[in-house]
Amino acid sequence: MRPIDFGKTASDYGAYRAVFPEALYQRLAKFGIGKTGQRLLGLGTGTLGRGFARAGCRVTGLDPSDALLSEARRLDSEAGVVSEYVTARAEHTGLPDATFDVVAAGQCWHWFDRAAAAAEVRRLLAPGGALVIAHFDWIPLPGNLTEATERLIKHHNPDWVMGGSTGVKRDWPADVAIAGFRDIEIFTFDEHTPYSHQAWRGRIRASAGVGASLAADAVERFDDALAELLAERFPEDPLAVLHRCFALICRAP
Repeated sequence: MRPIDFGKTASDYGAYRAVFPEALYQRLAKFGIGKTGQRLLGLGTGTLGRGFARAGCRVTGLDPSDALLSEARRLDSEAGVVSEYVTARAEHTGLPDATFDVVAAGQCWHWFDRAAAAAEVRRLLAPGGALVIAHFDWIPLPGNLTEATERLIKHHNPDWVMGGSTGVKRDWPADVAIAGFRDIEIFTFDEHTPYSHQAWRGRIRASAGVGASLAADAVERFDDALAELLAERFPEDPLAVLHRCFALICRAP
C-alpha cells in the first residue's frame, strides 16, 4: 500500500471534507457530551472538536501533521472559535493524566494503533469521562455516485483497499472494552450531504486513495477523469451524497 500523508492535501482537506452533521451533536448532548466548559481533547484535524468549541467546550486539538493543524487553525478563525493545538500522536500524546472530561476522535480512529490509542485515552480522561469515536462515511450502493467514484479511485490507484464501507465499525467496541471502558453505546443514522461538482472533486482529491497517496500528476489525471464522470453520468448539481454517521460512546471508570 502506498504511504498516506494527508499533509500533502491539507488545503483540499480543509476546504472540502464534510463536517459532522448537527444531528450528531444533538444526539451526543443527550449523553452529557458537549456541555459549556467541558475540557475536551479532539483527536484528528479539528472537524469534530470545532463543533464542540462552538458549543462552549474548552477544546485542545491533536494531530501529528503540522500542515493539517495549520489548516485547522485557519478554519477555527473562520468559524470564530479558539482551540489549542498539540502536535503529537494519539498513542503517545505527552499530555498529563486525567486532564480531560471528553476525548473525541473524529474520522481518525482507523488510522491509529487502536489498542495503544484506547489505553492512552483512558489515561487522559478524568474518572467518569467520556470517549466519543465518530465517523461520517460516504456509502457506496449499486449504481450510485459513490460506487462509481470508488471504481475510478481503484482504477487510478490499484493499491487502494478502503472502498466498500457500510459505515458501521464492528470492531471498535472491542478496542474500548479491552482498554477497560464501560457503558459502551453505539448509534448510527443516515444523511444526504449536498456537494457541488467542484466540492465533490475536492473532497475526493482530499481522500487517502488520491491526494494523500498519489503523485501530483496522477492526482491531476484522476481529477480530470472524475470531472468527466460527473458530467456524463451525474450531471445534477448539487449532488446529494448518501453518508452514514456512526458514533460510539463509552466511559472511563
